[in-house]
Amino acid sequence: MPSLIYSTIASLDGYVEDETGAFAWGAPDESVGAFVNERVRSVGTYLYGRRMYETMVFWETAHTLEGMSPAGREFTQLWQAADKIVYSRTLQQPSSRRTRIEREFDEDEVRRLKASATTPLTVAGAELAGRALRAGLVDELHLYLVPMAVGGGKPALPLGLRLDLELRDEVHFASGFVHLSYAVGAPAREQ
Repeated sequence: MPSLIYSTIASLDGYVEDETGAFAWGAPDESVGAFVNERVRSVGTYLYGRRMYETMVFWETAHTLEGMSPAGREFTQLWQAADKIVYSRTLQQPSSRRTRIEREFDEDEVRRLKASATTPLTVAGAELAGRALRAGLVDELHLYLVPMAVGGGKPALPLGLRLDLELRDEVHFASGFVHLSYAVGAPAREQ
């Protein structure tokens, strides 16, 4: 069965957004972007909450922008080729192709989706990923750590959740970014 992967960019102190909601400090350089592309090349489906989808839908038209980096152009193609499922009670219609909206995040439906998938799936956005982690749905965790501490904001991982993680891969980049890949065990317990 293909894996469900939670992949995120976070500050070294563990935040995906700082206290103001900003995350531009985590923009990957070309070498990290090319590495990300290799990691997502086989992804067939992205699972998003509304806010993360509204951020990522940029890639639906990014190919039309002047000056897009080679890694950015490639990511645009990869993102457009994948299916997207957006969990939202308020979004009326998608702004991208290959996208459907579901009103509720149904753990059993995600299990069925994983069981029938032929390619890996990813879950993006700290809140939605937190729900998937708590439900024991996430098989792999890919953290891209930015060489910066932001001091607070939205945590990359849910507070109070203990997970057994097994380091599978570690890659260091000249920019100071570090990629850590873990196999995720069953949630140990909520604290």
